[in-house]
Amino acid sequence: MMILITYDVDTTDKEGKTRLRKVAKECVNYGQRVQNSVFECNITYLDFIKLKTKLESIIDFKKDSLRYYNLGKNWRKKVKHIGAKPSYDPEGPLIV
Repeated sequence: MMILITYDVDTTDKEGKTRLRKVAKECVNYGQRVQNSVFECNITYLDFIKLKTKLESIIDFKKDSLRYYNLGKNWRKKVKHIGAKPSYDPEGPLIV
């Protein structure tokens, strides 16, 4: 299933900057950054629950926000990319 994760972390203090790095690092472990605070994660439901639990343990609920968009299995029909930064194929071959 394709999950789009967006976040906004208050970075007005040192703790906020640390939270921002931790949220981004955790998202990189599960998906691809497509914009500054936006990740596409093609993951199983179990991995989504793990990621969601981890992210929600990092953020400050009074200062930060997370959004999860479940695009499902037929996500290709729901995503249109226009502009800079060429799109990637999360189901394509992995080139190392």
